[in-house]
Amino acid sequence: MECEMTAETTAQDEQEIRDAAEGGSPEDAGVGASATSEVETDVESTDQAAGERDDDDADAGASDEADHSDADDSDADELDADDSEDDDSDADDMDEEDRLVEEGEIAGDYLEQLLDVLDFDGDIDLDVDGDRAVVSIDGGDDLTKLVGRKGEVLDALQELTRLAVQQATGDRSRLMLDIARWRADRRDRLARLGTEVAERVRASGVREELDPMTPFERKIVHDAVAAVDGVVSESEGMEPKRRVVVLRTS
Repeated sequence: MECEMTAETTAQDEQEIRDAAEGGSPEDAGVGASATSEVETDVESTDQAAGERDDDDADAGASDEADHSDADDSDADELDADDSEDDDSDADDMDEEDRLVEEGEIAGDYLEQLLDVLDFDGDIDLDVDGDRAVVSIDGGDDLTKLVGRKGEVLDALQELTRLAVQQATGDRSRLMLDIARWRADRRDRLARLGTEVAERVRASGVREELDPMTPFERKIVHDAVAAVDGVVSESEGMEPKRRVVVLRTS
């Protein structure tokens, strides 16, 4: 009896040894299969998560590209708008200059005919100074007769010329007429006067009033006084007796 139990036990032990050598017991095999299945499931989950991350990265990249594209488009639009404004400004400047040149040409033709009627000789020069056309007549004898006392005849001829330009263009003209350099010399004298008076007022502190002047002449004096530190200039009175007053600043 003992021999049979020993034989059975030995056979059972040998079977367990063979099972272990072949890969373990059935229970161990079940555990191994379960572990393998869990590993495979983890791998699949990891791959799925990685795929989702790749999709998210792709979406984020596309969003960034869209944002950059929108920003580039916005910058391009702003540059185009700036270029358009610059072009418009340049076009306006050219139109204004062309208009002033046209005024000068009309005035030149009118004055040439006037000189022929009056039997005066002179060279007519056309120019543009800031926002106005400038016409100068020089080089002839007796041109000072067309200037008159304190430029009174010159002022009258300037008004007639402006009316001739306005009649041709339909727009009011601010054209300036100079004959025999009377206005040019007057400008130089007024600029020197403004500087001298400003320096005197700065030194003495006593205000000074100048003689009545035209708006154009007053502007020349104001510009000269503004170039001197410590003084200011103002205009007082009513036309035609409006004058420049120079004062020292406190």
